[in-house]
Amino acid sequence: MKKVHCPFLVVNPKSYLYGKSSLALAKAADEIAKQTNLQIFFTCPFTDIRYINDNTNYITVTAQHMEALRPGRGMGRILPESLKEAGANAVFLNHAENSMTVAELSKTIMRAKELDITTIVCADSVAEAVAIAKMGPDILLCEPTELIGTGQVADTRYVLDTTEKIKAIDPTIAVMIASGVTTADDVYNVIRLGADGTGATSGILNAPDPAIRIKEMAKAILKAQKEKE
Repeated sequence: MKKVHCPFLVVNPKSYLYGKSSLALAKAADEIAKQTNLQIFFTCPFTDIRYINDNTNYITVTAQHMEALRPGRGMGRILPESLKEAGANAVFLNHAENSMTVAELSKTIMRAKELDITTIVCADSVAEAVAIAKMGPDILLCEPTELIGTGQVADTRYVLDTTEKIKAIDPTIAVMIASGVTTADDVYNVIRLGADGTGATSGILNAPDPAIRIKEMAKAILKAQKEKE
């Protein structure tokens, strides 16, 4: 079964939301995923994974990090099996706020494959994206670190160049462009340029109504995809 259904949207509250507030937005995203038939990845703190998974049906519950640890010793570390058991079917790796060494990243991607956990791996430059593409992630999130949270979207050349180079290495990797994405128009533009998916944190959480912003973004993705067909 194909794990990534393109195009897709990532709702990434990071650690701004937790507990009941995280669940409330997850439920809103879940309803939008049901209505639009769009794959929506929803990140949450580790301790909320089971809570959110048990109360939603359509979103892909996503862990914010993982390690290559195996069952046994590893006090205080993040065991992949425990994430999967709790309901995480996807995981972010190598985010700018929690970067990994090349060796750690490669081993962790392999562990995720063993457990059928979808990997969303971050790269902050075209060069890094090309290197990571050779590790076989499911989704490669290409965003210049300096644009995260700025509202400034990566320019057209970056989107086109990154997508072209990644697909040349492995056409099965889904390319995600999200740096600076804030509005539905931003979402529409990156999908029209060839990205397989996009997402946001501040663009959603700082909106007057985050749930409405998610719906606007979902509709923009579907509109752009339809125009490309």
